[in-house]
Amino acid sequence: MMQRPRAKFVRETPDVRRQALIEATARCLAEKGVGGTSVRAICAQAGVSSGLLTHYFEGVNALILATYLDVGATVSAALDQAVDEAGDDPRDRLRACLQANFRAPILDPDLLATWIAFWSLVKSDPAIAAVHAQVYAATRAQLETLLRAAVPEMPPPRARLAAISLTALVDGLWLELCLDPSTFSAEEAQAMVERAMMLALGQWRGEWVDQSDRL
Repeated sequence: MMQRPRAKFVRETPDVRRQALIEATARCLAEKGVGGTSVRAICAQAGVSSGLLTHYFEGVNALILATYLDVGATVSAALDQAVDEAGDDPRDRLRACLQANFRAPILDPDLLATWIAFWSLVKSDPAIAAVHAQVYAATRAQLETLLRAAVPEMPPPRARLAAISLTALVDGLWLELCLDPSTFSAEEAQAMVERAMMLALGQWRGEWVDQSDRL
């Protein structure tokens, strides 16, 4: 009787195991919040022993910090991809960056739940606060660059304010759309952001001016 050959044992690389813990943490934060995200919960979600977690991370706080960085990088990569695929026209690139927030993988209720868990720690955890500042500064800097590419004569202070305004609008619409998609559609959110983008650009081309021009 011929014996069936044994399947080869494939050992996962350290990077794969570390990433699995990060992804498990994101799921725990989305499902259970910060209070329910423990070593036991994370390891159960990842299907590993608690010893593996402590091998790669000093504890849950360090793992949550790594998860925030990872989620931020995922969002940033999605925005970068949208910009790259938009072509060379500066206005199209700015539009793509803004509107990508209302498509997968960024428009995701589970992602919102994970972000809420992160936000709840910003005031109490200096390390999380630092990552939060880093993530949002990078987002604003990207918008400032895209704005000034679309309107080269726009002074840096004005580009900064425009980037903050657009970020706030995107965040607010994204939050509400994730919480209750029956209020308005992703397409309507994109249309509202398009309008705000055109106003931000138009005020530097003589097409639209309001009292903020005096700031």
